[in-house]
Amino acid sequence: MVWDIERGQANKIEPYPWQTDTCIGGWHYSRSEYERNNYKDAKTVIQMLVDIVSKNGNLLLNIPVRGDGTIDEKELKVVEGIANWMGVNKECIFGTRPWKVFGEGPASAGAKLVAQGMNEGKGKPFTAEDVRYTVSKDGRTLYAIVMGAPTKPVALKSLGKSQQLLDRPVSNIELLGSTSPLRWNQDNEALVIDAPSGPAPSDIAIVYKIGFAR
Repeated sequence: MVWDIERGQANKIEPYPWQTDTCIGGWHYSRSEYERNNYKDAKTVIQMLVDIVSKNGNLLLNIPVRGDGTIDEKELKVVEGIANWMGVNKECIFGTRPWKVFGEGPASAGAKLVAQGMNEGKGKPFTAEDVRYTVSKDGRTLYAIVMGAPTKPVALKSLGKSQQLLDRPVSNIELLGSTSPLRWNQDNEALVIDAPSGPAPSDIAIVYKIGFAR
């Protein structure tokens, strides 16, 4: 059995895997949802997915189909947007595990769960000041997922030396989807990464891949 949170998500790392079930619109196909542009966009879905995975969860996403089994062009745009982001950043999601902390930033508190969940969209909206962490199964790679496209240096406070959350020194950092070298510095307060010199790989979320000395 798995804890299922309907249209919502946990507020902390859960010790056992859990699941969010939600939909980009209504549970069943509705022409009015289409006409009112009432679908979640790819950005909303991806940021929700990242937050869920950082807390040991999985996302079950419903894409309602029409009577003939097809989806409309607006739904297709959402699906393609998710696929495009995943094409670059999937390694921070698939096969990863939650880290010692799930993240940091203004939207970290989350919204209170009600009944079977139902806290979706009730917390603070994600911005580029919010970060979520995942780690590879072997523990050798940490992913810092920034919820947006930062225009200023990113300060990862959880990776400051005074936090003592890292077992080994940071050896290298790369930005998935970019070949530009990064400038970064770690002090007691934070690991600070300069903003990308060129265009960000995505305005949905960018992913810093952090390696450690062996």
